[in-house]
Amino acid sequence: MDSKLLDILVCPVCKGPLLYRKESEELICKADRLAFPIRDGIPVMLESEARQLPAEEEVK
Repeated sequence: MDSKLLDILVCPVCKGPLLYRKESEELICKADRLAFPIRDGIPVMLESEARQLPAEEEVK
């Protein structure tokens, strides 16, 4: 994932910062507890495609 792209991407729901989770290929929004997938190197920034993070999953 390109670091310059990560610097400009924000959560499409709350416009907050995103964390890159390399092992699961996801961009995480801590505020909304959403995980946006990265498919073939392209972030899918659609709320309908995001995975809701369960309460027990730690967000770092």
